[in-house]
Amino acid sequence: MENDKTTICGLKKENFQKEIKGKQTNLYFLHNVNGMEVAITNYGGSLVAIMVPDKNGNFANIIQGHDNIDDCISSPEPFLSTLVGRYGNRICHGKFTLNGKEYNLAINNGPNHLHGGPTGFHARVWDAEQISDCALVLRYISAYYEEGFPGELSMTVMYTLTDENELVIDYKGTTNKKTIVNMTSHGFFSLAGIANPTPTCENVICEINADFYIPIDENCIPTGEIRSVKGTPFDFTTPHTVGERIDADDEQIKNGAGYDHCYVLNKKEPGELTFAAKITEPISGRIMEVYTTEPGLQFYSDNWADGYKGQHGATFGRRSGLCFEAQHFPDSPNRAYFPPVVLKSGDVYTQKTIYKFGIQE
Repeated sequence: MENDKTTICGLKKENFQKEIKGKQTNLYFLHNVNGMEVAITNYGGSLVAIMVPDKNGNFANIIQGHDNIDDCISSPEPFLSTLVGRYGNRICHGKFTLNGKEYNLAINNGPNHLHGGPTGFHARVWDAEQISDCALVLRYISAYYEEGFPGELSMTVMYTLTDENELVIDYKGTTNKKTIVNMTSHGFFSLAGIANPTPTCENVICEINADFYIPIDENCIPTGEIRSVKGTPFDFTTPHTVGERIDADDEQIKNGAGYDHCYVLNKKEPGELTFAAKITEPISGRIMEVYTTEPGLQFYSDNWADGYKGQHGATFGRRSGLCFEAQHFPDSPNRAYFPPVVLKSGDVYTQKTIYKFGIQE
């Protein structure tokens, strides 16, 4: 279904059209009855615009992205608001064992594997089908041994923009041979609206529904401990501003250069769709709530951005975005007591994550 409405984000389809290894990239728009608009490219499944009103009804793009395909491909932040797979987050030394065989993955983050490797799902052209004005389906078949992973993995991701102002991301995957899967969406959210410069997120009020988090070593690999947030800078069980404790004299804050940690979401049973997090941008009044079926939520405070250029002249400085990556825990293949990430032939990988937007009452 072609979408010929006038867009409010100012992005043009023709700037996202390119042939890469025989596959065509494009830009797709989702709309709802409230005037919200989401723009997605099938290159990496990147969210390049989420147009949301503030308390005065003024729309702005609240997700970091680029305004053309070449900038997406060569972005200083390769995972900027993209899909991530096969394995979101880090695997220690890029090694894991499955069925008694050791597999070696691409090393692309210090000594570790990160986010599916340099040519992971974020750098692939997905097959796209716009099934309605509010829904887009992306499909990708990851070849056997792509980036070192066993098994051929067929992944389908559906984006739906509801009339409740929810961006729903549904994932479904199957494999022909036992493999590991840990998908996520790496949205860099700037609820104040992207700008030149995009404001820091340190005044954003954050709440995370997790009593425990996963400490990391100096290479951002889990130590193996699952630690209570109580009495630490990681306690967002009640609302705090992001900046309040982001530079605390704390070993874990130093290891992450701020927040770059996986939270163990409070769940009554595995796989249930529950509230994970909420952020409020006090000046615009915009709020975002996160709901997910996943056991973990990686909270990343964009600690490494250097003011690089994004769409329409916006610049993305350090801590100008916040990421809430719903996922399984980092390095799970090497931690038997973490929730399993193995997908067997005949089984179906599923995940549902919802980003819901609104205005502070």
